[in-house]
Amino acid sequence: MNRRGAIAAFGAMALSGCTIIPKTAEPAPPTPTPEPSATSLPQDGKRHRVALLVPMSGDNGAVGQSIANATTMALLDTNADNIRITTYDTARDAQSATNEALADGNRLILGPLLGSNVTAVRSTAAAANVPIISFSNDTTVAGPGVFIMGHIPEQSIARSVEYARNQGANTFAVLSPESEYGRRAEAALQSALSSYGGRLIGTERYTRTNTSVVSAAGRLKTMGGFDTVLIADGGTPSIRGAQAIASPSLRILGTERWAGESALLRVEALEGALFSAVTDGRYGGFVTSYEARFGSQPYRVATLGYDAVLLTLRAARDWQVGRDFPTNVLFQSGGFDGMDGPFRFQRNGIVERALEVRSVSDGGIITVSRAPSGF
Repeated sequence: MNRRGAIAAFGAMALSGCTIIPKTAEPAPPTPTPEPSATSLPQDGKRHRVALLVPMSGDNGAVGQSIANATTMALLDTNADNIRITTYDTARDAQSATNEALADGNRLILGPLLGSNVTAVRSTAAAANVPIISFSNDTTVAGPGVFIMGHIPEQSIARSVEYARNQGANTFAVLSPESEYGRRAEAALQSALSSYGGRLIGTERYTRTNTSVVSAAGRLKTMGGFDTVLIADGGTPSIRGAQAIASPSLRILGTERWAGESALLRVEALEGALFSAVTDGRYGGFVTSYEARFGSQPYRVATLGYDAVLLTLRAARDWQVGRDFPTNVLFQSGGFDGMDGPFRFQRNGIVERALEVRSVSDGGIITVSRAPSGF
């Protein structure tokens, strides 16, 4: 966002009684004491200070901007006047961004986007007793004071396996990339089979090239002996893998990465394939509102920023300005309802989401098992 756009956005926020203050590229001026202070921010007597830590520059800058825009939209939509959200750029240095956020007196951190950034800043935030609600889906960084909001692949795979088992699937194979995501998907399948029954027959891995995934799929097909295969990827690798392994009797499962992948819908080999994801029932309205306000389409992850603000507003009912954020609110058993449907946090800090099961059908998507309406 250029300076003129930032001023326009600030004006819109001021008119609505809510404030998001864009940070400049220069570091905050030094303060006379090491205590958290207002630095460049106005004094707040009636607003909670909340830091938004996202990349606003670099490779993920557009994603971070989309999340920041969504938080603005949430404040506008709710007419909230009790929260001040300040954005800090993690692209340069997540640790410096966190230090600045804490010095500014923020009592809650929304973000970072990347799990590696959470690891870098969690001890600093914990020392200040400031919790983190991250947009990452890296479950390994969750824990005391760190909550993970991202869409979790393990939950998507478990939901699909449960449904497939109820439809008669008994023997499984997995086609996965040589990556951390692939390893997580393999472990998730094993865990789901332990919970819902079924046997794992084989696993084949591939590097991110078209020939590698085709070769790996061919090896699985030659092995045989399974009625269901999980392709733990999205986009082109899923298409190539499915085309290489498909047969009339084989059931294909995908992951949450398939959500929004329109190219998959045109592939004959994926007809009838299943995957699980959060409901898109409210997403169309979100996109329409976002485009009207910001003139572009949001990244799918932007709904996390919107829902994080709704979550903060709910907590603000029991939160005194200037006091520590009441993390116990996050553990309410009924959870919360957001743009991506119902969700709640488990005691380990990992989000639990209500997922629907979808099937690729005639060039489109149909829902074959609806998401639960709550917990």
